[in-house]
Amino acid sequence: MEPTTTSYLVLAALLFGIGATGLMIRRNPLVMFMCIELMLNAVNLTFVALATRFSDIDGQTAVFFVMVVAAAEVVVGLGIIISIMRRRPGATVDDLAELKG
Repeated sequence: MEPTTTSYLVLAALLFGIGATGLMIRRNPLVMFMCIELMLNAVNLTFVALATRFSDIDGQTAVFFVMVVAAAEVVVGLGIIISIMRRRPGATVDDLAELKG
């Protein structure tokens, strides 16, 4: 039994929902960052599933660019979050809002 496009879209919706719920509930910046990445991967899965369904390469091209931007985001964002978490181990997102200059 081969998975259909609908099953991939349902899986992507489930992953996106988990990421959105985690983003709204959790206050830890590192967990929120992982939830955003989960949501990006859910969108990538949707692009690939629909590109395969319609035999079009545009969705896979969009996924390539989203992954490049996500990799750059991980390099910069994760570095900033880790450096802040080392200085203030119990920092929440509300605490980080006070760091604005």
